[in-house]
Amino acid sequence: MFQADVVLRDGSTVRIRNAGADDEPALLAFLQRLSPQARYTRFFSGAPDLPRAAHQAVTGSAPHRLDLLAWSGSTIVAHAAYVRMGAQRAEVAFAVDDRLHGRGIATLLLGQLAETADRAGITVFEASVLPQNHEMIEVFRLSGFPVRVTAEPGTLQVEFPTSLSPTAIEHYEQREQMAAAAAVGRMLRPRSVAVIGASRSRGTIGGELFHNLLAHGFTGAVYPVNPHAPVIQSVVAYRSVLDVPGPVDLAVIVVPAVDVLAVARECGRKGVASLVVISAGFGEAGAEGIERQRELLSICRESGMRLCGPNCMGVINTDPAVSMDATFGPVSPPPGRVGFLSQSGGLGLAVIDFASALSLGLAWFVSVGNKADLSGNDFLQFAESDPNTELVLLYLESFGNPRKFARIARRVARRTPIIAVKSGRSAAGARATSSHTGALLAASDVTVDALFRQAGVIRTDTLGELFDVAAFLANQPPPTGRRIGIITNGGGPGILCADACEAEGLTVPLLPDPVVAELHQFLRAEASLTNPVDMLASAGASDFGRAIEVLARSEAVDAIVVLFVPPLVTRADEVALAIRAAARGLERPLPIATVFLSARGVPAELKAGDVRIPSYQFPEDAARALALAARYGEWQRRPAGEVPTFDDQRADEAAGLIASVLATGGRWLTPQETHQVLGCHGIPLVPTRFATTPDQARAVAGDLVAPLVLKAIAPTLLHKSDAGGVRLNLSPDQIASSAEDMAAKVTAAGHRLAGFQVQTMIAGGVEMLVGVVHDRLFGPVLAAGAGGVAVELLKDVAVRITPLTTADADDMLRSLRTFPLLTGYRGAVPVDLGALKTVILRVSAMVEAHPEIAELDCNPVIVSPAGATVADARIRLEVPEPRPPLSARTT
Repeated sequence: MFQADVVLRDGSTVRIRNAGADDEPALLAFLQRLSPQARYTRFFSGAPDLPRAAHQAVTGSAPHRLDLLAWSGSTIVAHAAYVRMGAQRAEVAFAVDDRLHGRGIATLLLGQLAETADRAGITVFEASVLPQNHEMIEVFRLSGFPVRVTAEPGTLQVEFPTSLSPTAIEHYEQREQMAAAAAVGRMLRPRSVAVIGASRSRGTIGGELFHNLLAHGFTGAVYPVNPHAPVIQSVVAYRSVLDVPGPVDLAVIVVPAVDVLAVARECGRKGVASLVVISAGFGEAGAEGIERQRELLSICRESGMRLCGPNCMGVINTDPAVSMDATFGPVSPPPGRVGFLSQSGGLGLAVIDFASALSLGLAWFVSVGNKADLSGNDFLQFAESDPNTELVLLYLESFGNPRKFARIARRVARRTPIIAVKSGRSAAGARATSSHTGALLAASDVTVDALFRQAGVIRTDTLGELFDVAAFLANQPPPTGRRIGIITNGGGPGILCADACEAEGLTVPLLPDPVVAELHQFLRAEASLTNPVDMLASAGASDFGRAIEVLARSEAVDAIVVLFVPPLVTRADEVALAIRAAARGLERPLPIATVFLSARGVPAELKAGDVRIPSYQFPEDAARALALAARYGEWQRRPAGEVPTFDDQRADEAAGLIASVLATGGRWLTPQETHQVLGCHGIPLVPTRFATTPDQARAVAGDLVAPLVLKAIAPTLLHKSDAGGVRLNLSPDQIASSAEDMAAKVTAAGHRLAGFQVQTMIAGGVEMLVGVVHDRLFGPVLAAGAGGVAVELLKDVAVRITPLTTADADDMLRSLRTFPLLTGYRGAVPVDLGALKTVILRVSAMVEAHPEIAELDCNPVIVSPAGATVADARIRLEVPEPRPPLSARTT
């Protein structure tokens, strides 16, 4: 059964599913509602037999045809179908409700038809279109499929392949981004808000939320809804949202959980666009709450409403054109350019208060609660297109769809910094794995770190760090390098700052002689000017300003930290003014951070005016913020890379082998099967022969170049060397006797011997590991690092989420502690890094093509100046969960 909820261009939703016999009356009613022009363009007739068309649609069966229906509530709003015209061709046709033209339904239906047809072996779609049916031609052309149109008498013949090309996939992602932004925009920019459960009593959730909407000057209409009060806080109230005289764009629901479903149904009948459900008692409250949340989402889907929550704190938009505070918090944040999303409502209240204390202005705030519908992915896509959002802060407790998050965040972070705190750093328990890679990735947080690093998300360990980095990036550009200049009037704090910078991976370089000479012109002879620049306690405010100017002109540093210890004479406010004046006059964008070691706190002079400079309580805080900002700047400047394709892949051949294995259930592949799958994807393998007996091993050894390696094959033998299952540097004459001895030892260790591998021995090189574990949420997680028998001892591994780009492969290798072994450590000849990167990228492409690969170990991958080759590998298969249909709504 095909079923998917999809988002239209305006942010509303419809449900798409297969047509069934019970749908015939509704489909006939839909066809009858079509305008005469729409019926003519669909059926090429002014008087088509609509009952016959409806009957054929609901009684046709696969693989001959597929009929999809788009539903809005109990009403069909679109129909699409393909009918086979041969073994590999099918004709497609569409009909869309006249009132919904232009919302992208036909494009979504086309994509899902094509995806299903491609899996069914249909390679080409064709359609006959009337020349005047410009809308349908536009749907085909804008879909991203390579369309060929030819003219015939009276019709246009359209033809295109069903396979989703990169262009088509990019088109659907762009369409999804616009739809998500529209959905969030409807919620954050409403023209009218109804508070259902508004209260006369201040101090209650319903009372405070309604008060905040009024007190903060919401620019639209506000309607209190409460069946027990005619007037609420001096505003006429309504018994039901259905009684509200005007349209309602946003309904904020603050009623007991047991009443929420009835209220949501009324909102659906009213035509409300968006719901914010404050009420708790849903997915977080056990089996009954989970079922209640499922039904709430179903109600929203049926009516096309979008949902924030339930169990959330509300939403804020500080844009003066909206001025909406639909939360029950006691403090409203100052306006600004920062978007903040929190999965915790209680934490959100504290965060808003803290942001206000720091004068960190917010553009919008959203508490997503249980994320039944709208999630962080949607709000990130809104931020991408919102001109008022220059920085995004996230507090996350879980991921609904981390692979989608990775794609979206990687795109957004190129323009807009994303700073995140993700709770749950402790291991959630080791995976039940039987591979080196599984053991290395046993801690669940490893995958989160990998995702954030790939996507350019700045991850902080604490909320304090989140705000430290936010204060920096909201006011200063990311540093263009890691060289830090330190200016101070106290030697001790300067040394502490230098130590903290070095510990965070920054550098505090010696200043060039010309810079030192220029500083000596106005500072005392006793001052230490190497870096840190210790101007001594006698330094005045103007000395701070002049020192900043000198360091900035020199281009010897990429950022400056200014530390001020209050002496008896120099005043903090005067120093702050001097710093601000110097920053305003800089000839190049040089980031500046300050530390005022004073109980008085941050001077107001650094918070006001056209130049805003972040200030920190301690040197370590400034160093950490600078380091994280510098790493983000490096990621932002790094070429994005691309996901490569390999024309020599034989993915269909590998899929056939995988399908035959899975017919009897998941298992570890035999070494022969493993070699076949890897070979289909062009992954280089050490020359290998297989044998079942010692005599066969000796016979096949003659096909290989000596010296040779002999390995035992046993289903339960993971670490071959531990059980005497590996012999090195053998001649062909030694193979038979070594195999007999090996068989005895492996059997004695409790393993059932299945045969032998005989391989050419690769001398020299560096042993690496390339492996994959399929995570239930993240999909394939790829690890690359130091390999060989000590892999779990060294634990020097970099992790990324597939698919990997060329930049990802390069970055993960350079992040290894053992990377110098690959580049010529202590005079060794550098290995072929390009060959190793190619192995990584081919493995990434392979596991993307075959989600049935649950675990993969290529260990060791022997890398030398001559190339990279896999000496041993293991693959475990299991039946994967079905992938959601194209553009299907998942949170």
